[in-house]
Amino acid sequence: MTSTLTPVLSANWDRPDSFTLEAYRESGGYEALRTALTMEPATLVDTVKSAGLRGRGGAGFPAGMKWSFLPADNPNPRYLVINADESEPGTCKDVPLMLANPHALIEGIAISAHAIRSSHAFIYVRGEVLHVIRRLKHAVAEAYDAGLLGSDILGTGFDLEVVVHAGAGAYICGEETALLDSLEGYRGQPRLKPPFPAVSGLYASPTVVNNAESIASVPSIVANGVEWFTSMGTEKSAGFGLFSLSGHVAVPGQYEAPLGVTLRELLDMAGGVRGGHELKFWTPGGSSTPILTAEHLDTPLDFESISAEGSMLGTRALQIFDETTCVVRAVGRWIEFYAHESCGKCTPCREGNYWMVQVLHRLERGDGTEEDVDKLLDICDNVLGRSFCALGDGATSPVTSSVKYFRQEYIDHMKHGGCPFDHTKSTLWGGER
Repeated sequence: MTSTLTPVLSANWDRPDSFTLEAYRESGGYEALRTALTMEPATLVDTVKSAGLRGRGGAGFPAGMKWSFLPADNPNPRYLVINADESEPGTCKDVPLMLANPHALIEGIAISAHAIRSSHAFIYVRGEVLHVIRRLKHAVAEAYDAGLLGSDILGTGFDLEVVVHAGAGAYICGEETALLDSLEGYRGQPRLKPPFPAVSGLYASPTVVNNAESIASVPSIVANGVEWFTSMGTEKSAGFGLFSLSGHVAVPGQYEAPLGVTLRELLDMAGGVRGGHELKFWTPGGSSTPILTAEHLDTPLDFESISAEGSMLGTRALQIFDETTCVVRAVGRWIEFYAHESCGKCTPCREGNYWMVQVLHRLERGDGTEEDVDKLLDICDNVLGRSFCALGDGATSPVTSSVKYFRQEYIDHMKHGGCPFDHTKSTLWGGER
């Protein structure tokens, strides 16, 4: 594994017209589609399987394997749905990808749809990012005009309709079955599984739901080959990915690097933690993944290594917090978010997040007791593994991990009768910059 950046999806982001069909084609765009349409769908599925492309939306499930789950004997239409409802606090990779390089996603959709024998694809985009929706619709229109979407694509007889759908803004719609309900026009709430989307998804038909970055990575695999893709990353976490650095870092932004790169290496490329400060804690994959500390700076950022440290790689949303940050306050704000975004369908998530907010506020004010810290863990125990979907499980992650690493800080709030931190020194809460 090398720590060198590997610009693939982001290779032309510095080009002012990178989002246009002309610019994309100048860098070899849609040649992979031309190749893919000469291949049998089963061969394409095997290619993505062999490459070891794992979902870039959080769970890391092998994409090719998910494609192969579609039942061969189901007479209903097959659908491809792109999950671009990027809502996780700290996650900010799909929006810039779709803004700067939408045709990589569209080409990936066409190849993937051919692989799963689908003639209809949907891109589900978070409704608030209107600028992204407009850019995607423009790129889709360009592709239609060029004969890269629609009927008889490139004269091969393959037909594909692509719809850009604006979501209604609920965090829960990032969960694949809630997304499908929303896409059908219903209130976004998770469905009971099984049946899984591969068997009964959109309109009760076989459906593949993949993250935007996952699908956008497919053309490069077809164009460059399996060996090229597996030469990057690690044995079980192959390829490259967008790592989003934000928070108390000198040069925040997107860093496209092989899986297995370490936070220390990324921070070196990003100018380190902001001047005069040191790393206190960080999230490897957004706020729903257990936090890690400076002792994990050299942990490879791949699915297996991060899991071994008790966290999750998730969406590679690396939020960096220095020593001016109050852990109790940060966790409290995250849980406020999850309490607000809980769909309310199940009791553990609906009630558990509400009560965690109350306890965290009490602890932050210095009115709590050490028993309240244990009460937080007890609430987490009653949410984790008992909620209807992963929202509840994810919400417990920052709480349990913060108590694990910073229990004394919770107690210090009680000793000081309030937060011992000077928040004017933290840029995260509106202090000095």
